Amino acid sequence: MNALKKLITLKPKKEVVSEERIVDIEYIEPKTYFEDGERKCIDASGSPSILKSCLIEVYERFIEKSRVTSSEQQRLKKPFVEEKERQKSEHAKRNLLKEMKQKAIDEYDNQIKKIDQDIAEVPDNPGKFGIDADKKPKAQFYIGLLILLPITLYLLVFYISASYSAFFKEFDPQTTVFAAIFDGQALSKAYSDPNGGLLEVIFICTIPFAFMGLGYLIHMFQKSRDKSMLKITSLFVITFIFDAILAYQIEKKIFDIDRVLGESFNLSLAFQSVEFWGIIFAGFVVYVIWGLVFDFIMNEYENFDKIKIFITSLRNQRENLVAQMEKTRILKESIEEDISGIEGKIRELQSKIDGFILERKRYLIYHQQFLNGWLLTIGSKLAMPHEQKERLLEKCNEVSDQHLKAYKVSNDDRDNVIFTQN
Repeated sequence: MNALKKLITLKPKKEVVSEERIVDIEYIEPKTYFEDGERKCIDASGSPSILKSCLIEVYERFIEKSRVTSSEQQRLKKPFVEEKERQKSEHAKRNLLKEMKQKAIDEYDNQIKKIDQDIAEVPDNPGKFGIDADKKPKAQFYIGLLILLPITLYLLVFYISASYSAFFKEFDPQTTVFAAIFDGQALSKAYSDPNGGLLEVIFICTIPFAFMGLGYLIHMFQKSRDKSMLKITSLFVITFIFDAILAYQIEKKIFDIDRVLGESFNLSLAFQSVEFWGIIFAGFVVYVIWGLVFDFIMNEYENFDKIKIFITSLRNQRENLVAQMEKTRILKESIEEDISGIEGKIRELQSKIDGFILERKRYLIYHQQFLNGWLLTIGSKLAMPHEQKERLLEKCNEVSDQHLKAYKVSNDDRDNVIFTQN
């Protein structure tokens, strides 16, 4: 009997924690549910099956009361309303950030299109972009290159043959000036020469490149800012002197074949010889022409190079813009995902706001009051043997436990049940 009294003893008022906040549970008058349990227990003679129906009725009545109690629902829904407003504010911020990213993407796209237009236009109109280059130098460049190649071949043949004739070849009485200058077998004769061989071949083959190197230096001096005329003039003088040495050596060998006893070849005779000047100009004049053509095509190539460098810089800018645009696009997609998630949360919160909230802990108090009235009535007012009362009380407690389990309510439950509107 003491256990029964302990079971039905009402607990004092206490604080109960819900999911949203800590609230004070205000008891309704104990007699309401307690007396309802007493009365129905007497009418049903403590039947466990009828208790099951009565507990369902208590639950449904509590739900309906919770549904129609506007002020109470507003209190319970307040955290969801506040959270919804916070999410809406976050949604607006994300949308603004998304618009900013989209504007950045549009700006990158416009810049990329502008660069594509500039790349297509710069070869035809380099001056528009501040490039000091001819609009269409291609034809002049290729014409100059077409002229330079045979002149280069001529200089190779001339200087190889003239160098071999001047320094290594033995002349005979039938040797003409032309044969002295242009010897088609100069390389093979130099290689087979027992006194020269490979070194002789290397020597006569590198002389033409020495002249071409002088021509390249002339071009570089002309390209420099100071354009030192003294240096350029000195290079031309050096070239002329070397050509004069070759011509002198060849002319001297020809002269020595037919010379009269006591005669000797000297500069005075060389300057009076037409062949001497012919040999000089056959090399030097062609060399000067080669240098001018070389300088011209190098300038034309630099026009190509200026445009090419500018286009390369534009393409590098384009690559950087594409990379930045792609990075911004990824950020925008991430923001869009956040927006979708926020919209989902807002819909979920709105669904909770549109529904109603059931406080499980409060319902548990009402449930326990009704059950206590039922059990106390069995123990004190129903006439039956003690053992039968104990079995009936045990079955009623089982019915209560099954009911709470079916509706997912427990003594340790601190969560509310949210009924949403679909």
